[in-house]
Amino acid sequence: MREHGTGRTNLKWAALAAAGALALTACGGDADKEPSAPQGATASPGVQLPRLDGEKLQVAAVWTGPEQENFTKVLKEFEKRTGATVTFVPAQDPIVTFLGTKIAGGAPPDVALLPQVGALVSAVQNKWAQPVGPEAQAQLDKNYSAGWKSLGAVGGTQYGVYYKAANKSLIWYNAKAFEAAGVKPPTTWKELIAAADTLSASGTPAVSVAGADGWTLTDWFENVYLSQAGPEKYDRLAKHEIKWTDASVAQALSTLAELFGRKDFLAGGTSGALATEFPKSVTQTFTGGDRPAAAMVFEGDFVAVNIAQTEAKVGEDALVFPFPAVGAKAPVVSGGDVAVALKPSKGAQALLTFLASADAAQIQAREGGFVSPNKAVDLAAYPNDIQRNIAKALIAAGDDFRFDMSDQAPAAFGGTPGAGEWKALQDFLANPSDVAGTQAKLEADAAKAYGN
Repeated sequence: MREHGTGRTNLKWAALAAAGALALTACGGDADKEPSAPQGATASPGVQLPRLDGEKLQVAAVWTGPEQENFTKVLKEFEKRTGATVTFVPAQDPIVTFLGTKIAGGAPPDVALLPQVGALVSAVQNKWAQPVGPEAQAQLDKNYSAGWKSLGAVGGTQYGVYYKAANKSLIWYNAKAFEAAGVKPPTTWKELIAAADTLSASGTPAVSVAGADGWTLTDWFENVYLSQAGPEKYDRLAKHEIKWTDASVAQALSTLAELFGRKDFLAGGTSGALATEFPKSVTQTFTGGDRPAAAMVFEGDFVAVNIAQTEAKVGEDALVFPFPAVGAKAPVVSGGDVAVALKPSKGAQALLTFLASADAAQIQAREGGFVSPNKAVDLAAYPNDIQRNIAKALIAAGDDFRFDMSDQAPAAFGGTPGAGEWKALQDFLANPSDVAGTQAKLEADAAKAYGN
């Protein structure tokens, strides 16, 4: 069933890598320039929605903190236009388990935002998901490329709307820390390790690693693996057509160990990294003046949401460069959250229609730390040049991308805290010398989850 999630086998990879690199060359200037477009979300609605006076909806997602707050602004606009009342329901990972409990109790949310393709497939297999209606489909056909539509379909039927996308091949850095150490943004893995050595020697640990959140470690692995092993093997490993005991996996883990194995490179050392959750991994990189806890942090464009919780300014204090090339080409890994209706209601379908429109995406785009795969979103809605350029590169690339590997896997392997790939890579961070043991654990868990 995961063939749907890996339907990018014939999609080109180099185009997005080139586009992403070009997009990030304008990191520094114009960061606080105000968009020229009107800021009012309702100035000229582009999508027609039905009146839903008196209807109550629940929307579940794993988002917390500022990301949840920003999405709530989108839901408030939906309420204003339709008369419905919408309640955000905080979900836990794995979201499939969370939703299963809600459905078993007879109280499913009307719509869920699923962070994994595997979760969408599970929702369809469990007969929880409702196909999108004609109005939402019309918005998808108008605003989305074939690749993003196919990611929201299972067995040829459209079930989901990819509301949020992510470029998960970015490294954000503290400009003052780099300047103090005399370090330039690296373009290759070898240069990254050399830069980390220089930074750590200057008194600032090189990297803030969110080891308490296993999903960030899967992203580290995927970027190294995609660049080093290439897109064809990436697709095969994503479908478990090759084993995790393959030599290509050993090579990628050994490469990652060059970074993870140097305690002096990691903010707080190994134990500190294992205790650091994602939000803190970002904020501690951009606080502390010219002596932050770390000089750089790896993760997607959504890092900007967490930077906004500090006094650092994106484009000035906080800059970004593409994940360095480990092999011949720099990697570009995408992720995303797909909205799915879990009830056959008019309100659920109306919300999917809204989320598939540019109207909804532009509201959250203005808040920063958000990128939409919707082609109709006005780039002026993004709050700074970095966000605009990331969004522009994503749209320009069309269907030329590779989707997050762990998000394509069954949730038991690629999306469950304390289990599967998340736990195996946390154990690897604790002991990066155990490449063979890590591979054996990954393969055992994958074989069980994939059933082959």
